[in-house]
Amino acid sequence: MIISDVAGQRALPVSRRTALLGSLAAGLAPLPSLAAPRRGGTLTIALSSEPTSLVAATTVVTPALSVSNKVTEGLLRYAFDLTPQPELATEWSVSPDGLRYIFKLRPGVKWHDGRDFTSADVAFSLQLLKQIHPRGRSTFANLSEVLTPDPLTAELRLSRPAPYLLKAFAGAETPILPKHIYEGTDPATNPNNAAPVGTGPFVFKEWVRGSHVIYERNPNYWDQPKPYLDQLVIRFIPDAGARSAAFETGQADLGYRTPVGLADVERLRRHADLRFETNGNSYSFNVTKLEFNLDNEYFRHLKVRQAVAHAIDRAQIARIAFFGNAEPCASPIAPGLRDFHDPTPSPYGFDIARAERLLDEAGLPRGANRIRFRVPLDFNPVLDEARRLSDMLRASLSRIGIAVDVRAQDTGSFVKRVYTDRDFAFTTNGLSNLFDPTVGVQRTYWSKNFIRGVPFSNCTHYANPEVDRLLEGAAVENDAAQRAGMFREFQRIVANEIPDINLASPTFLTIYNKRVHDHSLTANGIEAGLADCYVDG
Repeated sequence: MIISDVAGQRALPVSRRTALLGSLAAGLAPLPSLAAPRRGGTLTIALSSEPTSLVAATTVVTPALSVSNKVTEGLLRYAFDLTPQPELATEWSVSPDGLRYIFKLRPGVKWHDGRDFTSADVAFSLQLLKQIHPRGRSTFANLSEVLTPDPLTAELRLSRPAPYLLKAFAGAETPILPKHIYEGTDPATNPNNAAPVGTGPFVFKEWVRGSHVIYERNPNYWDQPKPYLDQLVIRFIPDAGARSAAFETGQADLGYRTPVGLADVERLRRHADLRFETNGNSYSFNVTKLEFNLDNEYFRHLKVRQAVAHAIDRAQIARIAFFGNAEPCASPIAPGLRDFHDPTPSPYGFDIARAERLLDEAGLPRGANRIRFRVPLDFNPVLDEARRLSDMLRASLSRIGIAVDVRAQDTGSFVKRVYTDRDFAFTTNGLSNLFDPTVGVQRTYWSKNFIRGVPFSNCTHYANPEVDRLLEGAAVENDAAQRAGMFREFQRIVANEIPDINLASPTFLTIYNKRVHDHSLTANGIEAGLADCYVDG
């Protein structure tokens, strides 16, 4: 059993103390300030797009993850190495067979409307998220019931082991919702999504559509004297140049996942008031990829996909599309997940001549205009590099006679086109691996997760029984070595069959004004509650 609040160790808050120890051990993590945090002030966070919901229950789009945990907390938070730390749960234990998880909950916690937080809220939330959360169907696939023997104990019973599960309880990933507000309603349209009531360090004040969200300090927060900030402002700034200007002029204090145009990063590094941080991203490593619609008349054919793969230079993409802020990656599992990532190069290395021969063999000769066929390419607009990457791919594929029309749209239209209407040929997209491949990677390759209308699921319509067997086996395998072996074999198969082409793993940067302190003390950094964060006067 893990116990959190050790008596006599209050010189630093738990998260700050853990970050400090981890910093000394690894020599990498940012040291939390040892000075007494200053109370008061406003912190302004810049986001590239507006969330569709302020609660990350029915969506996992990055803007929603950015704002949710400020109000709606989770059972646990995580150190940079994903070691669990207490949040709404103070103690937890897992049975040796991996089929029972017992959480002891924090006493005296109140919802912002004054109701008591209890185990009934936990049981309700986990069962609901299993149904409505885009990743919940796989994350909680083995959750059979949640028992509540008393108001401060929640016992999860599993039908089969879930070796990744203890890492899944961060607030942005598994938000604990107020049962009394959501029960008996449609969770997708519940008004709480736009004006949330939670247990977190900040209380919702207003959401001005197209402009900003304001949160205010929760005076009754369970972890006094936190939070230190009086107010948290989330500004939506769609234009990358405008975001850069906001940081330069002090209108934005904090942003994450490289919140400015990559072309501006080196210039902003020279700004006297700005600082850069890479920690706080280990809860969600990413891979940027090119996803095929395997029902498309061209891309259903393996040789055509192989030809596209041979026409792509990953090193050039990392250098140009990402301005060097990425690592070439041919695997769906990011290099940051070291226990599972396979660094083997793609079997389809950069080879234009080979790509030409494959298209000839596929019966797609160049026409009189030197074009073999024409297809649209849709890109996920949430990614700053998406348009630049798509233009690079268009140029690369033109060399082998594939004419590409790059098609832009807003995030909602992109999601509808790709995941509901399936009106696309291929798309550039980003895959959040999260803390484990079962949660972050399985969803896009598992045949049972081809679900029209569910964002960031298996949009390629890939189906391979052996891949299903490996993914389902790894999801319940408690032996770490055997589990890693299953993921390596999975990577080998998809590398050869290429339902998608994995391109690069971005290096995400957090940019902040030097007056901001203790903003990225956990594995999910700014996606956490920011209760420890404070600003100079």
